[in-house]
Amino acid sequence: MRLADLDRPARFRTSDDVFDEMRAACEANPDLAQFETIGRSEEGRPIAGVTLGYGPRTVTLVAGAHADEPVGPETLRTLVLEGLAARDWGAPEGGVEPLFERFTFRVVPHVNPDGEARQAWIGAWDAGRPAQTLGRFLRGRRREPPGRDVEFGYPVMRPENAAASRFLFPYAPVALHASLHGMAFSEGALLLIEKDWIDRPALGALKAGFERAAAEAGLRLHDHDRGAEKGFRYGGPGFWTTPEGRAMREHFLAADDSATASKFFLSSMETAVLTGRDRAGRGGAAETPLCLVTELPLFVLGADYEHEPGRPALLERFRERTPALVEAAAEGDDLAPLLDGLGLRCLDVGTAVGLHLRVLDLALDAVGP
Repeated sequence: MRLADLDRPARFRTSDDVFDEMRAACEANPDLAQFETIGRSEEGRPIAGVTLGYGPRTVTLVAGAHADEPVGPETLRTLVLEGLAARDWGAPEGGVEPLFERFTFRVVPHVNPDGEARQAWIGAWDAGRPAQTLGRFLRGRRREPPGRDVEFGYPVMRPENAAASRFLFPYAPVALHASLHGMAFSEGALLLIEKDWIDRPALGALKAGFERAAAEAGLRLHDHDRGAEKGFRYGGPGFWTTPEGRAMREHFLAADDSATASKFFLSSMETAVLTGRDRAGRGGAAETPLCLVTELPLFVLGADYEHEPGRPALLERFRERTPALVEAAAEGDDLAPLLDGLGLRCLDVGTAVGLHLRVLDLALDAVGP
């Protein structure tokens, strides 16, 4: 059985919705799962950590750093709840337990519950009504700036970072680390890969599989060559390298903005890599873990157009209209006229979660048995 075979959710849930459910599922499977409250947020909300399996290789998974990107947390909740529900699937070879014999998963389904609590639009998500859903999103989206951004706050910028660091990274060497993210708007699917891995021949199957899975989900690859801006090196349509706090700092220092540069610490991907190198220096394995960031859109810009490689013209057009869209959303006006020619649609929750799970399947294959 593959992770992508798990049952998929039909809606977005929140940490409050599933916290007790995840705890109960783990307590019902004590030989395979352990649930912990690994810390509390700045505002006192509990942060869940789940250990699945007992295999010799460690996989670390985290989501929710950017709380306006709800698909990643929903994917990891699905992994925990549906993975445990499907541990056997009626036959020894039919469930996910063989996977948990190969790997130990350390999972933080949502690392930023305070940010999540401010996203009132999540509970009203309606993929069948894209213009109305976009209006709610534009009115209710809350995004944390540098210095508050959990993804660039490792290891201890915020209590959320400290809790996740203690839970995820003392178990190196890590074979695979993934931080599940998303994009508000894009022309398709994007996958970010650790720079030491992105050009390896061994990743050919992962890249081809990602492109195939995106197409099956009705998505093209998001093709945007940013010229290595902020360290995002272009790896062809659908692929960039993973973000680094160091590259972010260098970008803002080059722009003579030292105040913003000082607000970037390490990303979770950098932390996974540096933890492995630290252990290598003390006689451990020296292999850099495969680090991934998934980036799937909430709103797909799907209109056909004459595409120039590396340039997302639909996204550029959408950004030009964004001020007018924000103003119209604030007034409660109909957004449809401003969306003409963009082919905007919502990406279905189950489809997005399934694509995330497929990426994890491909990544586990890439790091081997």
